[in-house]
Amino acid sequence: MELRFTTRASDSAWIDTVWTCASERVTEMTSVASPCWGLVFWRRDGRSYAAVSGPETATGTAPVPEGATFVGIEFAVGTSLRLVPTPELVDRGAELPDVSRRTFRLDGGRWETPGPDDAEALVDRLVRAGVVVRDPLVTETLRGGRPPASPRTLERRFRAATGLTRGAVRQIERARRAAVLLAAGGPPADAVTTFGYVDEPHLARALRRYVGRTAGELRAGGGGAIALDPAQRVTS
Repeated sequence: MELRFTTRASDSAWIDTVWTCASERVTEMTSVASPCWGLVFWRRDGRSYAAVSGPETATGTAPVPEGATFVGIEFAVGTSLRLVPTPELVDRGAELPDVSRRTFRLDGGRWETPGPDDAEALVDRLVRAGVVVRDPLVTETLRGGRPPASPRTLERRFRAATGLTRGAVRQIERARRAAVLLAAGGPPADAVTTFGYVDEPHLARALRRYVGRTAGELRAGGGGAIALDPAQRVTS
């Protein structure tokens, strides 16, 4: 029973991470909350599939087709599809129609299905075509800027662009980073200090809500298959 899940960073401002996954004798996995929406491509038994995934506000259980191989693109927070507002994708997704071995259809156009090294080229084409867009006010806020807008306007624009509040995004991202540190063998006390939790019980509650694992399970690699890459770089 194995789920080989790996992620890599991207130099594109439109992409959060690119991930790959291969399943062997795995029928389900624990999904980890994420503030990002994404595109997912997979092959199984000689057939190709593609889907749009939405932000996930809590941990859950996701089915895994046995023997499938996946490539996924997680888009940066604040980006969105032109025709599908991100709030409509929260805690859900949609399989894309008319997928062939080499191409998929999105927003009325046909695009080449990417491999793990082709994600940036695909996203660049989608951006240039206006299929993927972003709110510049939200982007500036996420980069630490202070755009000329009231807090109420910023929060409204943020929710419209991401489907989440800024507080929810921070909590999810913090729990994910803490989980990666723990899965790589880091002690809970380090996760508390590094990511600003009040104490270990607060960390435990966040892990339970957003990751679906205890600190001990993450460190021991227990609890079954999980969509988490312990080799991912950890930042505070």
